Amino acid sequence: MAEVQTSPGASAKDTALMTLSILVLLVGIGAFYWYDEQALPLRVGMVVVGLLAAAGLAWLSWYGREFWQFALASRIELRKVVWPSRDETVKTTYVVFIFAIVMGLFFWGLDWVLTWLTRLLTGQSA
Repeated sequence: MAEVQTSPGASAKDTALMTLSILVLLVGIGAFYWYDEQALPLRVGMVVVGLLAAAGLAWLSWYGREFWQFALASRIELRKVVWPSRDETVKTTYVVFIFAIVMGLFFWGLDWVLTWLTRLLTGQSA
């Protein structure tokens, strides 16, 4: 059997918190369907409460803290991106459309030629 490996910073408590977090989320979603005779805002509230409780439990675990660090680092990296100007975006879009049309015509022609050759070699008439 394969051995379950945990991350070096994670403990059994962290794994239990994540499992409980997933369970709380599933209970919130299940409550939405279980209480189908209740008003929709109340049922949506059950899902939201389950989602918030699950997020809170996940936040308390090592995995949640690592995810938060990842999100912060991603935000910093996103600020480093040099976005193209509107003019560059429009020109690139034109190039992509033209290339797609040219390649479509090329493959249509190639398909036509190969179909013609196949019919010629197999003796089928058009």
